[in-house]
Amino acid sequence: MLHLFSFQVFVHDLISVDFADAAVMTLWISLAALLVGLAGGLVLAVLQDQPLRVLRGVVRFYLWLFRGTPALLQIIFAFNVLPSFGLLLPGPACAVLALGMNEAAYMAEIMRAGIGAVGEGQRDAARALGLAEWEVMRFVVLPQAVRIIIPPVGNQFIGMLKLSALVSVIGVHELLLVADQSASGNFRYLETLSAAAVYYLVFTTLFMAVQHWLERRLSPETSKVPARHAAFSIPRSAPEMSR
Repeated sequence: MLHLFSFQVFVHDLISVDFADAAVMTLWISLAALLVGLAGGLVLAVLQDQPLRVLRGVVRFYLWLFRGTPALLQIIFAFNVLPSFGLLLPGPACAVLALGMNEAAYMAEIMRAGIGAVGEGQRDAARALGLAEWEVMRFVVLPQAVRIIIPPVGNQFIGMLKLSALVSVIGVHELLLVADQSASGNFRYLETLSAAAVYYLVFTTLFMAVQHWLERRLSPETSKVPARHAAFSIPRSAPEMSR
C-alpha cells in the first residue's frame, strides 16, 4: 500500500539535531574543500606559465592524475593509504584534503582561462609604469580575472556540495548519510530525503545569491571606480611616470 506523505515526519527530520549537525558538516567540508581548491588552483595556474619545463611538467602530471581518476578513489586513498605513510587524519580532514586536491585540478584550468583573458597590452602598460611581475599579477591581472572566474567557481561550489556526499564511504556523517540512516530506520524515504533536499536547496540558493552579489559588486558597470580607471589599479608605492 502506498503511504501518503507525512508532513509530521518531514518536519521532524528537517528540524532534528542530527540533520542540522550533518548539514553543518556538509557545508563545512564543501567550503573548506573549495578554499583548498581555489588556493591550489591559483598556484597551479601560475606555475603553468613558468618558463621552467620541469614545473610545467609537474603541473600537467597533477592535472592528468586528479582529473583522470574518480574523486571517490581519491577519498578512499587519502583515508586508507596515507596512514601507511604516517599521515593519520580524521575523516573530515581526509575529505577536505581529497576533495580540495581534486577541485584544484579543475580550478587551475578555470583560473588559467581567467588569467589568459587579461590582455597582454595591460600587462605591458603596468610594466612600463615600473611594476614588478608579482605586482602586475597582484594589481592588474588577478582583479580582472576574478570577475571572469566567479560564474564557473559558483558552478564548482554547487558541484562540490553534491560531491561531498561521497565522503560517507569513510564514515563522515554528512547530510546524505544521516538521511539514509534515518530513512532506513523509519522506512519513510520520501519524507526524509525531501528534508535533506531542502538543506541542499537552501545552501545552493544562498551561495547563488552571494555569487550574484559578487558579480554585481565587481562589475565595471556597477563599480564605484571610474570607468577610465577600471582597467587596473596602481598601488600607491608604484613609481610615477616622468613628466
